[in-house]
Amino acid sequence: MNPIKFGNSFASIFLVGIVMTFTLLKPGRMNTELSTEALNKSLQHLSGHAVITPTPTSLPQSVYRYPTTSPQPLPVRIDTITPLPTPTPTEMPVIPPEATSEPEVILAPTQPPPPPPASPPPAAQSASTMYGGYQFADDINPLTGLPVDNIEKLYRRPAFIKVSNYPRYGRPHAGLSFADIVFEYYIGEEANRFMGVYYSQDAPKIGPLRSGRLIDPQLVSLYQGILSYGNADPKVEKVIAKLLGNRAIPFSKSPCPPTCGKDTHSVAGVFVDSAALTKFAEEEMGVEKAKPELFGMYFDPVPPASDQYAIQVGVEYSFRDRGEWHYDPESGLYLRWIEAMDNSGKIYMTPLVDRLTGEQLRFANVILIFARYTEYAPTLHDVDIWNNFDGQRAVLFRDGLMIDASWQVEDHEHPIQFYYEDGTPLPLKPGNSWIVVAGLSSTLDQVEPGKWEMYFHLP
Repeated sequence: MNPIKFGNSFASIFLVGIVMTFTLLKPGRMNTELSTEALNKSLQHLSGHAVITPTPTSLPQSVYRYPTTSPQPLPVRIDTITPLPTPTPTEMPVIPPEATSEPEVILAPTQPPPPPPASPPPAAQSASTMYGGYQFADDINPLTGLPVDNIEKLYRRPAFIKVSNYPRYGRPHAGLSFADIVFEYYIGEEANRFMGVYYSQDAPKIGPLRSGRLIDPQLVSLYQGILSYGNADPKVEKVIAKLLGNRAIPFSKSPCPPTCGKDTHSVAGVFVDSAALTKFAEEEMGVEKAKPELFGMYFDPVPPASDQYAIQVGVEYSFRDRGEWHYDPESGLYLRWIEAMDNSGKIYMTPLVDRLTGEQLRFANVILIFARYTEYAPTLHDVDIWNNFDGQRAVLFRDGLMIDASWQVEDHEHPIQFYYEDGTPLPLKPGNSWIVVAGLSSTLDQVEPGKWEMYFHLP
């Protein structure tokens, strides 16, 4: 035998043996992630598209609901763009050249776990206090479960407004405390962005306004809303216009009011009046004024049973992009903190306030939903929201408790729905909700009693 061929064959056998041995020693969860990753890369090589949906073993089996007959999803991806290779969970975004080392992160002191909620008397336990789903009273906001002072407020489409989180000089944000729901998601290069949903309340100044992303028309369609954004990449602009039509209102087509400012990129100086945006959409863009069918969410003022406490929840995209939620037992709400940098380059946590009120943001529900990201470019991602008919993992934090759950969509025009692991409806705490869209490979761990940390990873 040719000695070179013999040497190559021996080396190949040796390497295969090492890989098999290493794989057998890995925990089962990592084996699943590696095999899914290998399959994804193989199919990308063959077809140029990242379309692999993880098998039920890639996440705990309990978060999957029984299969249902699903409608055919509408196309939302940009077929002419080839996705980038999906990084493994251990890969992190490249740190900018000026950041030669990670600055010290000064975390806020933790609090002792709160005492368990008092159990209701036996008579109260037998009476259900959950409401909503497909039957809401006329004066109840189906996005918060709370009554409104004027029913007319519900006869309009929810206003979705993009809000920048970077650069930091755009903080504090304006108007987020008035939102019924805030969505938070990754936009690339270690940065995240917010999108407030305004239905039962309005704010005269919301922002700073920033550009649209591929996930936006999916979320807006689920709530039958209108979208205000600061323009977008031309390819993304086409997708938004195709899916939303006259309900998409970019900065370039919006006068002042409702959208006032000069530039959404060079300065953080463009803001939106949500009431004026609704009026402009109806009177100038021809958007129908009607009460949308926002069914599917359940609410219950009584906390669910859970033996997992959550007095602090961290959400981290990188050492320079971090948010925290601290549970306040007095109000029963989660208070938002955010990272900041001092003159010496040290990162520390500071309360995140609304510049309109000067008060710290506080939300009744903090929810993590796990979804597949497809990366076309470092700042161009699609997120699989519409296609989740059978369920993906979700985690609800409310009343100082952590509840494992799942989330799914019924179709493309009704809100995200939440379920217990056994498939029964999961009620939220009546009030506003902050929803973080995490990548499927993102991790969530309890690092101390009552303290949870989510680290974002693609896909």
